[in-house]
Amino acid sequence: MPHIFEPAIVTAILHHMNEDHHDDNLLITRAFIDRAITAAVMIDLDGDGGTWLVTVGSTSPMRATISWPGGSISERPAVRRQIVALYDEACERLGVESRPHG
Repeated sequence: MPHIFEPAIVTAILHHMNEDHHDDNLLITRAFIDRAITAAVMIDLDGDGGTWLVTVGSTSPMRATISWPGGSISERPAVRRQIVALYDEACERLGVESRPHG
């Protein structure tokens, strides 16, 4: 059973990802799910991975879950590390230059 983070933590991370990293959501889901994705919003996460609501063209949105590249996690700071790892791997897969992480 995956680790379940406190709702306030999940809400804060989702807000940050959807407000500050909208383009990263699209990049990650295109790299790991389907390159034709036209919209992606992160809707959940747990110790095993993140879940996005993705749309391809005019189809109905569907849920897509991507496992954390480093395996299961149970601590809040690990979430950022795993999302950064997803981003870096997505850039590599799609041939996009990644930006520095601060």
